[in-house]
Amino acid sequence: MTQPPLERIRTICLALPEAHEVEAWGAPTFRVKNKIFAMYSAPDTQNGGGRPGVWLHCSAENQKALIDADPARYFAPPYVGPRGWVGVWLDKRPRWTDVERLVLDAYCRVAPKKLVAQVA
Repeated sequence: MTQPPLERIRTICLALPEAHEVEAWGAPTFRVKNKIFAMYSAPDTQNGGGRPGVWLHCSAENQKALIDADPARYFAPPYVGPRGWVGVWLDKRPRWTDVERLVLDAYCRVAPKKLVAQVA
């Protein structure tokens, strides 16, 4: 049986050193040292747009490259999109290996070097 998108994201994020979950703005956020690296967007919320997704800390360059390469899979999320975050739709058979890689990149962008060294 396949895990629901939130459970899969939770498993990926919480496997990282010292990552923890905090509910904020009515949604699960994933943090390290209380810095957000991922946010889940449920389909039934204002920001979900009817589809499950995850918003990930990213550089503006990577955000643009991902959206340009596959706009059906990636998007600029509201509020944080202008700061380079990228959204990934989690319905319609997401590429979970790509999601895992993007989560790791988001984590490494905010985690202390000591923790990044544990996953590098």
